[in-house]
Amino acid sequence: MATDLATRVYDHAFHIDPVVRTLLDTDFYKLLMLQLIWKEHRSRRVTFALFNRTREVRLADEIDEGELRAQLDHARTLRFQPRESIWLAGNTFYGTKQIFEPAFLEWLAGFRLPDYGLVRRDGQFEIRFEGPWCETTMWEIPALAIVNELRARRAMAGMSRFELDVLYARAKAKLWAKVERLRALGAEGPLRISDFGTRRRHGFLWHRWCVEAMQEGLGPSFIGTSNVKHAMDTGLEAIGTNAHELPMVYAAVARDDEALADAPYAVLRDWAKIYGGNLLVVLPDCFGTTAFLSRAPDWVADWRGARPDSKEPVAAAEELIAWWRAKGRDPREKLVVLSDGMDVDGIEAAVRALRGRVGVSVGWGTNLTNDFRGCSPSGDNRALAPISVVCKVVEADGRPAVKLSDNPNKASGPPAEIARYRRLFGAAGAQAQPLLV
Repeated sequence: MATDLATRVYDHAFHIDPVVRTLLDTDFYKLLMLQLIWKEHRSRRVTFALFNRTREVRLADEIDEGELRAQLDHARTLRFQPRESIWLAGNTFYGTKQIFEPAFLEWLAGFRLPDYGLVRRDGQFEIRFEGPWCETTMWEIPALAIVNELRARRAMAGMSRFELDVLYARAKAKLWAKVERLRALGAEGPLRISDFGTRRRHGFLWHRWCVEAMQEGLGPSFIGTSNVKHAMDTGLEAIGTNAHELPMVYAAVARDDEALADAPYAVLRDWAKIYGGNLLVVLPDCFGTTAFLSRAPDWVADWRGARPDSKEPVAAAEELIAWWRAKGRDPREKLVVLSDGMDVDGIEAAVRALRGRVGVSVGWGTNLTNDFRGCSPSGDNRALAPISVVCKVVEADGRPAVKLSDNPNKASGPPAEIARYRRLFGAAGAQAQPLLV
C-alpha cells in the first residue's frame, strides 16, 4: 500500500519517523570506501565538518537545536542489523559476489557512529566529527540527511492536512512530468539513470516515493539507487564508486610535494587492490580535471570510466573523450557518469550530445529527491527550496585537507593551503560557476 505522505507528515512524531532509521540508509560508495579505509588506514584520524554554502539561509534560525541534537543522538544508537549484514554478504554488487570481506562485515556488525561537536555561529550550525577515519566517514550522509529533512519539517510544521496534501500532489505531478520526459528520452536511444539523492533529500519517505516512481516510469532505464536501504528494500542495484574524501586525505598526509602530486593516483592503486570491473571509475576533479589527466599514468586510461563532478557536464565529457582518444582508447567503450547538479533539462542535453560517442550514465540527485519549488500552497517556496549543505574532510592526522575542484567556488580548505595546492596542480581548466544543488 502506498504511503499517505501528507498524513504521515501531519501526524508526525519522532518515534514514528526518525530521519535516519538504519545505518544502511547511506550511499553505497560510503561502504565501498569504508572497506578500503578499514583495510589500509584503520589508525588514521580524520575530521569531517558540515557547513552550509547557501549562506543567506540561516539554518540555526530554521532548525531547532534540540531537535537536531535528538536526531544526531538517535543516529548514534543505530547498529547494522543481522538481516542487513546477511544481505551485504550474500548479494552480488557490480557483478561481484562477496564484494565485502567476512572480516570487514564482522567488524561492521559492531559499528556505531562516533560522537559529534555542535555549535551555533552567525546563524549557522557548525557540526564536526572527529576520530578514526573508519568511524567519522560514516557520519557524512546521515548528518546531511538529518539537516535537510529537519529544515523541510520545520517549513511544513504550520501547514494543515489539506495544504500538505496539495503540496505533495503538486510535487508528485512535477516529478512525474520529469519522468515522462526522461521516458521519451529513453525511447530515442540508450538511457542509464540512477538515484543519487540521499544527502539533500526532502525526507526519507519522499525519497522512497521518488525511487518507486522512477522504477514505475522508466523501467530498465532506471538502473539503480545509491541508497543502500532503498536498494535492499526495492530489489534495485546499489550504485556508487568513490568520492573526494579519498584523494583529500591522501593529499593531506603526503610527506612532500612529490607524494602530494601522486596522491590522486595512489588512491586509484589502493582502490584497484580491492575492486575491479565497473567499479574502476575515476573521480578526476578533486585537484582539477585537466591537471589530473595531464599527469595520469597510462594505466588510468584502462579504467572503465570517469565521473566528472564540477565542470559543465558536456564540456567535462568532451575533455575525457579527447583524452581517451589521445591515449589510444575507444571512448565508445568507456563510461562517463554525470552527477553534478543534474536535472531534466541538463540530462536531456547531455545524453543527446554524447549518446553514441561514449557510454553515458546519469546520477540524479537533489533535483530528483528535493524539488518542491513552486509546490507550496501558500506561494512561499523559499523555505522548501533546496540548499547547498555539504559535509567535507577538513583535517587528516592533524593536517588541513584541501579540495580545489574544477569550480573555484567549490574549493575548500585554508586559503594558504589552497594556494599551495594551486601552485602544484595549477588552475588549467578551472572555471567559476554558480553552486548547484
